[in-house]
Amino acid sequence: MQAKRIIPCLDVDDGRVVKGIKFKGIQDAGDPVELARRYNDEGADELTFLDIGASYKSRATLLDVVRRVAAEVFIPLCVGGGIRTVEDMREAMNAGADKVSVCTSALKRPELLSEMARAYGSQCVVLSIDAKRAALGRNASRSAWTAYSHGGRTDTGLDAVEWAVKAVELGAGEILLNSIDADGTGGGYDLELTRMILDAVPVPVIASGGAGNLEQIAGVLESPGADAALVASLLHFGKTTIREIKEYAKSKGICVR
Repeated sequence: MQAKRIIPCLDVDDGRVVKGIKFKGIQDAGDPVELARRYNDEGADELTFLDIGASYKSRATLLDVVRRVAAEVFIPLCVGGGIRTVEDMREAMNAGADKVSVCTSALKRPELLSEMARAYGSQCVVLSIDAKRAALGRNASRSAWTAYSHGGRTDTGLDAVEWAVKAVELGAGEILLNSIDADGTGGGYDLELTRMILDAVPVPVIASGGAGNLEQIAGVLESPGADAALVASLLHFGKTTIREIKEYAKSKGICVR
């Protein structure tokens, strides 16, 4: 059985880690290098850095953070935010990233995923999907989720599941699935959305948004069976640790690293 991964997420803005609720109400959460060092020591399987400003200036700041972190930690680093070209990807990889995450840039120009996969391999290309539930109408048999761009501000109208399938066909080797509805709420991951994406694509899926306790983290790994769980607020604000998460998951029979 493939071991499940626990991945702390560092949303970085102007060189600081920040966290909000449903992509709003941003507050400071600490120094990225200090947090990265702590999570590395606690046994995190990977680290994800997301530049939430996604401007040229903020990306340069983020790359400086990645360089400093890469010099101190020994786990894979995924970097996202403001990566619009293969050259941007190259800069991130040269700074110490092992893979990159793209969202808005891929929605604007899907062929970017193929270009990145050709340059570095699909294993280095992560598609980040910011998804929000949208009612299909009174007579609809189910609700759907649409993909959002620009940090959760713009509804593209594109079905999130269909977009995941297309992206994998183009070269994405992993899906980072962010539930805008659940983000920062502590109410648990969107299990229905996660299940639909898992059923639709053959690549690993990272569940993100809503982790409020150990049971919820173990739950999304167990059923529907996400390949990894992204965790932010619980870790940043000292409510739990990587070790506690893994010990709890093991107690539930979940294979973790």
